Amino acid sequence: MGVFILKRLLSAVPVLFMVAVIVFLVLRLSPGDPAVMIAGPNATPDQLAALRDAMGLNEPLLTQLFVWLGQILSGDFGVSLVSGQPVTHLIMDRFGPTLSLSIVTLIIAVVVAIPLGVVAAWQQGKLLDRLVMAGSVLGFSVPVFIIGYTMILIFARILGWFPVQGYKPLSDGFGEFAIRLVLPAVSLSFPYIALIARIVRTNVIEVMNEDYIRTARAKGLTERGVLMGHALGNAAVPIITIIGVSIAMLIGGVVVTESVFNIPGLGRLVLEAVLARDYTVIQSVILLFSTIYVFINLVVDLLYSLFDPRIRY
Repeated sequence: MGVFILKRLLSAVPVLFMVAVIVFLVLRLSPGDPAVMIAGPNATPDQLAALRDAMGLNEPLLTQLFVWLGQILSGDFGVSLVSGQPVTHLIMDRFGPTLSLSIVTLIIAVVVAIPLGVVAAWQQGKLLDRLVMAGSVLGFSVPVFIIGYTMILIFARILGWFPVQGYKPLSDGFGEFAIRLVLPAVSLSFPYIALIARIVRTNVIEVMNEDYIRTARAKGLTERGVLMGHALGNAAVPIITIIGVSIAMLIGGVVVTESVFNIPGLGRLVLEAVLARDYTVIQSVILLFSTIYVFINLVVDLLYSLFDPRIRY
């Protein structure tokens, strides 16, 4: 197992290197100039040139790339071109809200989606199954920001049950922390509930047709025992895969959701950096997201062997 983990970690190095290079080149070759964004439209050419020189933007692309990669290897993400603050500090300040939103969203999605998928498989072809599948299509088709604004209108504006926007850290009290995460987490969880429920249903139905399921029924096991004790466990590998994919997909959803609900997380940080052409922040956050994605894939691969020991061989 240790050798497997080491191989996966070593294989991640060239992947992350390519991500860093591609992101760097795409940002540098795309339209827009951070110097213009900072100095404003009334700046003179000399002022813009001096500002670009101060930010190192007049250096050749390869020189800029190697400088940035050297900073990363030394544990330094550089300095924001706009605010002048260390990017590491900006990321740490914004990491908490994003992590909280992602964890709560994932818990809601898994807790709701797996039972829905199992019940839909159990009631295959019946009304409940059709309702679950129709709901999953709707949940996966409607954009997250539409769901978010709808929930704000109903539960915050009309009913007044929740705050409209904002975020409170856990240090301000669990009540304030939780009540401000309910709407954004539920809104963001809709597409993942839809996706996971469909995969669970499909795989449980496939497993339910296996010979050992018929044997379990012939031995007198209840339908609930067959579903929970045999079918769900043997369908776990693809379910774990789709949960891992959902965690990766959260990255895109977090950007939209944090903007809708005014949550000061990494998604908002990326959006603000894109609008300001703050190359250093964008590069660093995307590289961080890529590292998290690689780590999640490693964890998913390790979980495979726990749920299906045959994979170890």
